[in-house]
Amino acid sequence: MTSTVRVELPTHLRNLAGLGEAEVQVEVTGEVTLEAVLDALEARYPMLAGTIRDHGTKKRRAFLRFFACGQDISNDPVTNALPEAITEGREALLVVGAIAGGRGT
Repeated sequence: MTSTVRVELPTHLRNLAGLGEAEVQVEVTGEVTLEAVLDALEARYPMLAGTIRDHGTKKRRAFLRFFACGQDISNDPVTNALPEAITEGREALLVVGAIAGGRGT
């Protein structure tokens, strides 16, 4: 079975991939997991390889987070199935750039 998954990317990754839109669609064959979606995303946009997750370890980059259906799934196993709303294309998987900053004055 193939699913069309919507993925929303932060501005810096959209710019790197040469995309005008925040949201892209990728085709995932088999179980729709975070790992499968990221594999499909990197296959479609090779310039993103190594930007979302490390080339060697495939671990998430420190300043990126993943959200599915309003839930932070950044630290969940990447082999967990994503929610039905994501697999059916009703909602997008969000790749969000973390905000880091110092103390305000």
